[in-house]
Amino acid sequence: MILPDFSEYFQGEARAHLLSLLELALAEDGPDLTTDGVFSPQDRLQAIIVAKERTLIAGLPVIPLVMNLCAAHPDELSYTWQPLAKEGEEVVTGSVVARIAGPARQILRAERIILNFVSRLCGIANLTSLYVEALEGTGVRLLDTRKTMPGMRYPDKYAVLCGGGHNHRRNLHEMLMLKDNHIDAAGSMTKAVELLRGRYNPCPPIEVECRTNDEVLEAVACGVDRIMLDNMTPDMLPAALERIPSSIEVEVSGGVSLDTIRTYATVKSLRKPDFISVGRITHSAVTADLSMRIAKETA
Repeated sequence: MILPDFSEYFQGEARAHLLSLLELALAEDGPDLTTDGVFSPQDRLQAIIVAKERTLIAGLPVIPLVMNLCAAHPDELSYTWQPLAKEGEEVVTGSVVARIAGPARQILRAERIILNFVSRLCGIANLTSLYVEALEGTGVRLLDTRKTMPGMRYPDKYAVLCGGGHNHRRNLHEMLMLKDNHIDAAGSMTKAVELLRGRYNPCPPIEVECRTNDEVLEAVACGVDRIMLDNMTPDMLPAALERIPSSIEVEVSGGVSLDTIRTYATVKSLRKPDFISVGRITHSAVTADLSMRIAKETA
């Protein structure tokens, strides 16, 4: 499994969205009057982040981003931090996964924001890894969907990569997806594909949702890049799959659970799906249990 590089993933649009999200999270908290009333600007603390359960790690590089935003002044970056686990690595209960040392006010204001983000991303990575394990040996790849927490699209999908899954499309312009409403408005699937290819040059890859074999045949005739077999049962898949040439990717989606995903991936057919997409790996993941333990900084 090739694990993602946080700095490479969060560039450009992805980084801008992440920073805006962190700023919003801090704005929700407002000023930390309790901490400011108890600690002086000179007080310093040490902190460790501990995994309270076995978990995959995802999102630790968010720590310096939050700490930077929590600095009392733009040039106050007098903290240090050290990741003690790699992104995508599994750690056991009790593992210390990161250390932070710096101004008390800065660390305590950052604490909950850091834990909220990292715990969520670890949880998504954990659930993703279970689905990836269920597909082991089939050659079928697990895809995520756009069923992410609003505003959390990029972090959620990054966590999927840490769990061994793959991203479908991170936004609406990386891949064009034709659904019933688009096809109905255009008059036919063929016409909808023609409209997209006439509108955009170069045209992004086109995927079409298909629920029947007739729709599959029309999509094949259009030469689309990917066909989504939507809400088809395993019994329905072989007939649809055998109508699709190897030059067109196939994605199975809809109603797939951890108990059934391997059945979908191993249907008896001349070809297998290339991908199976599962929304619940992002919308139903259980947050991992992490905590931050704090002590006074020693000389």
